Amino acid sequence: MTGRSGQEGVEPYYVASGREIAIFEQCHARNLAVMLKGPTGCGKTRFVEHMAWKLKRPLVTVSCHDDLTASDLIGRFLIRSDGTQWQDGPLTRAVREGAMCYLDEVVEARQDTVVVLHPLTDHRRILPIDKTGELIEAAPGFQLVVSYNPGYQRLTKDMKPSTRQRFVAFDFTFPPAEREAAIVMHEGGAERGICQALVALGLRLRALQDRGLAEVPSTRLLVAAARLIASGVDVRDACYAAVVSPLSDDATLVAAMRDLVDATFV
Repeated sequence: MTGRSGQEGVEPYYVASGREIAIFEQCHARNLAVMLKGPTGCGKTRFVEHMAWKLKRPLVTVSCHDDLTASDLIGRFLIRSDGTQWQDGPLTRAVREGAMCYLDEVVEARQDTVVVLHPLTDHRRILPIDKTGELIEAAPGFQLVVSYNPGYQRLTKDMKPSTRQRFVAFDFTFPPAEREAAIVMHEGGAERGICQALVALGLRLRALQDRGLAEVPSTRLLVAAARLIASGVDVRDACYAAVVSPLSDDATLVAAMRDLVDATFV
């Protein structure tokens, strides 16, 4: 459920599309919570990793899901041989340590879980722990960042307006073709011409969304294909395996996508 990275190490590769880096820095300096909106695999998580590195903050990541409870975030009592002992959850650790806490796909979590975030997203910057009676003030440097894919969520899983208005929102989308090709080449290690063709394929496949494709191919999938190609896998086989197959099981859609692959890599 959780991942953690320190402030040291190699800079996470990220290509800015606008002024998001500068605006995020101002949000961090002014203790503003941030919400990232955009399709799967368009760079939201990499952006958070890049900003944590740039701001020299530890990063705690939580992948949200249907069964995520408030206790999973805040913590719980554990039974030990010598009695019970409280164990902080990832959100509580981040609050105590002044880390950046990133909740990925936050609307997948239960609404009663999301509510616990409210006191951390306004001037109070506190986290009440009902089970222990503790009231934790966020340490300097703490920042809450959440993300979700607005095009994928069901109506029953949309974020409540009262919660949305607690965040500064950034809209993410797939980068322009040349920038996306540069990203695919850097991350995938394939030749420039191949990466440009992969991006052209991605653009063609994204146009199939109106024909029933639930999820369009992400930059992440194009990078996976590039890595396979760079390792020696045949171009079409790499695209079938890394791009087409993950997107759909519908025979008609799969056939249409495979035709586009064949047309792109003649």
